[in-house]
Amino acid sequence: MPDGAYDLVVIGSGIAGLYAALQAHEHGASVLIVTKGAIDEASTRHAQGGIAAALGPGDSPEAHLRDTITAGAGLVDEEAARILCFEAAPRVADLVRYGVRFDATDGEVALGREAAHSAARILHAGGDTTGLEIELSLSALARREGVTILEQTLADRIVVADGRAVAVGVYDAPANARRDYEATNVVLATGGAGRMYRTTTNPEVSTGDGVALAYACGAEVMDMEFTQFHPTALVLPNLPVFLISEAVRGEGALLYNTRGERFMPRYDERAELAPRDVVARSAHREMLETGSDHVLLDITDRDAAWLAARFPQIYRTCLEAGIDMATDRVPVSPAAHYTMGGVRTNTWGETTVRGLFAVGEVACTGVHGANRLASNSLLETVVFAHRTVERLYGGGAPEPAPEPTADAIALPAPRNGVPPPTPRELTELMWEQVGIVRERGALAAAVDRLTRWATVLPPPGDRAGYELRSLLTCARLAADAALRREESRGAHYRADFPQPREEWRRRLVYRAAEGGGVG
Repeated sequence: MPDGAYDLVVIGSGIAGLYAALQAHEHGASVLIVTKGAIDEASTRHAQGGIAAALGPGDSPEAHLRDTITAGAGLVDEEAARILCFEAAPRVADLVRYGVRFDATDGEVALGREAAHSAARILHAGGDTTGLEIELSLSALARREGVTILEQTLADRIVVADGRAVAVGVYDAPANARRDYEATNVVLATGGAGRMYRTTTNPEVSTGDGVALAYACGAEVMDMEFTQFHPTALVLPNLPVFLISEAVRGEGALLYNTRGERFMPRYDERAELAPRDVVARSAHREMLETGSDHVLLDITDRDAAWLAARFPQIYRTCLEAGIDMATDRVPVSPAAHYTMGGVRTNTWGETTVRGLFAVGEVACTGVHGANRLASNSLLETVVFAHRTVERLYGGGAPEPAPEPTADAIALPAPRNGVPPPTPRELTELMWEQVGIVRERGALAAAVDRLTRWATVLPPPGDRAGYELRSLLTCARLAADAALRREESRGAHYRADFPQPREEWRRRLVYRAAEGGGVG
């Protein structure tokens, strides 16, 4: 086994974790990567849309910033968003240096257009396999560079002493053993919590482990009411949910209801290129009105050769399901896609627990506000992972670490129990009662049921048990915040409060009660 003490322990092996590990390694730090699956199993590999960066003629970081703020529905942290947009170009250059091959036309990087962007600024690699290309490039480099990697190993606790993270406890699933690794600093890079919903584009590993670990050790968590539902996922019986990228609509695909009516122009002047929350709710409403479980995505004005070249993974997956995008409309429906909320950090990745950092989807810098702009997520991982490493090893002079929030909320105390939940029961409850359209009665019932489940959930004894514990913590945070936020904003829509309210232009921050842990 590897030595028991490291300068940096990175939990997670998606783009955020791998990039942070590689950059820290370049600074001479001893680095341990802990990942509960294989090193290339993270959600990064499933990202189709690409990475946003204002590199094209006529575009600018300022324009990218305006689009990001607009999409975020009044809750974007402008300082974080400015950093995101203005530091994009050098971080893309880092990825190229690390071996990522972005698509090009005539020697120039090819830039696509996606919803709510005012310019073509989306870089792709391998067409619609951008995440996979980045994941494989970085994981291969980490192995070549000799970074220590523990696969099939699940972080089960952050050890805090005198207010500082000092070690990571892990569960080695193959050996059924638990160990502690001392760490000068710890980086959470575990991704989001999309698996708390029944219908989701997220891979099985996206169970919110980092948020649960952070909350349990006393770090603050915020914005958990904001889950982005992607409007176009292929959802067919007996097949895994499969994302149909935003880029398909960026290339001209149109949405129709099952009566054959194009509907998006009725809801928004930007039609199919409106922000994701608008398109997802519109599709949801059309499905309710037509009594259908799907709407239809049409890109039949493109021929098969073009589709196979531009969207190789999507085109092939649809063909395997019996759908030819060149001649058939694709049945799609909304699905949980991205967790805007997460562990509260500043723009240097610092959490409210000293020595504990968070980057990528597990973190919440406020850069996405209430609704993430398409393809900003991969960019966010490298921009803020770079800044985290600069904070640790670059000798910069960052702003002070985040101070504890004076009015942080603790989850409700345990109540009389019910039988413990199955994963299916939890995800069904979240989909039905804390989903795309929300209202007080269903939310209050969800909070009550989730609290009772937390009372009786047995201590975890295997990976499935740890993941269920994480999902339940994230579900409780999301449901409680959704019940408290009495307005509609971005991805959070309350049927009983259908408009944004100025008094709610603020964040909900959670911190466990002293000694409260995840219960």
